[in-house]
Amino acid sequence: MTIDGTCAPEFTAVREAFERNFTEYGEVGAAVHATVDGQSVVDLWGGLQDPATGTPWQRDTLVHIWSGTKGAVALCAHLLVARGKLDLTLPVAHYWPEFAAEGKGGILVRQLLNHQAGLPALSEPLPPGAFYDWDLMVDALARQRPWWEPGTRHGYHGLTFGFLVGEVVRRVAGVPLGEFFRTEIAEPLGLDFWLGLPGSEEHRVAHTIPADLTVPGAPVPNLFIAAMTDPASIAGQLLLNNGGYMNPGEADTRAAHAAVIGATGGITNARGLSGLYTPLANGGGGLVDEFQLAAMGAVSSAASVDAVVLVPSRFTLGFVKAVDNSHLPIADAEGILLSEEAFGHSGFGGSIGFADPRARLSFAYTMSRQGPGIGINERCQALVDATYAALGYRRPPSGGLWVHP
Repeated sequence: MTIDGTCAPEFTAVREAFERNFTEYGEVGAAVHATVDGQSVVDLWGGLQDPATGTPWQRDTLVHIWSGTKGAVALCAHLLVARGKLDLTLPVAHYWPEFAAEGKGGILVRQLLNHQAGLPALSEPLPPGAFYDWDLMVDALARQRPWWEPGTRHGYHGLTFGFLVGEVVRRVAGVPLGEFFRTEIAEPLGLDFWLGLPGSEEHRVAHTIPADLTVPGAPVPNLFIAAMTDPASIAGQLLLNNGGYMNPGEADTRAAHAAVIGATGGITNARGLSGLYTPLANGGGGLVDEFQLAAMGAVSSAASVDAVVLVPSRFTLGFVKAVDNSHLPIADAEGILLSEEAFGHSGFGGSIGFADPRARLSFAYTMSRQGPGIGINERCQALVDATYAALGYRRPPSGGLWVHP
């Protein structure tokens, strides 16, 4: 399998790990990108964009990054904070009055960002294509009663985060989320990163290859088990009541790519995703100051059992923190092993983008073939591990997170 791109000599182990992903771990098409001190040190891509036709993965091939999108939306909110237009300690209803319905008047903006709001799913049945109708979704969320008392616990708002935070961004900025991201972040940073993909770019997208959970012995995440066991549960409503968005193949349709779905709909590649985090790896890059950057990377909510995904999770104000789930049964063993200083967001199937301000590192891995879990799998972790090792970081003999030398 041909690997293209560049890699600094001290990061040769990253290239070797990337090659092994194809020869040993069934990678189909993927890219990995990293910067240190704002300079590209790894920019690799390889495999096939379209296995059916044999079309190779190109330098500008795009892919659906699923929940990696949340990092982009969180940055939109933090940019408004930096400009003095958004206060995370105020109630959401201060900016979005209709949101106060069903006892939600006290929910703070920060509780949308750290997954404490109690709105991870909708109990109101959604019509087909609901995720492609912004007003329908935000109105339904405004009517929704929280699944738990806000602030008392946290649970991953896997499909609703983007509508919730994105509507606050829209109310404050006065323009739709996709437009704000494009004009205020993607274009100024030169990112090939889309919330709402134009039709002219559709030909560059590699479609998702789902993990096959029907293979005997394949690990099935607790979230999926809970949804199938009790469709009326939070997990069930999240995975089964989304207007068909989670149906096989639906997220690869033109309608899905064109829509602005701020929790899961981002389209980019490793270079674009790493570029999103490059300013945050280097003191804020003029987007936010050092004090706000520290708040963006600090744990804001954590629990040994996330109320939605049913495994340990940790969140900052909009981003994921590293978590070691290696002690759990195989179905949920896919954690996210970074350093304690790192923050970013993983994507369904195993992609990730993150910043590590102490290492002055930004990193991203994107791919078409998904792994079965909800964290990052062996392909992504191997690339992360090789990158940290090249920077002189180490992991304790007993395992766990990467430690600064």
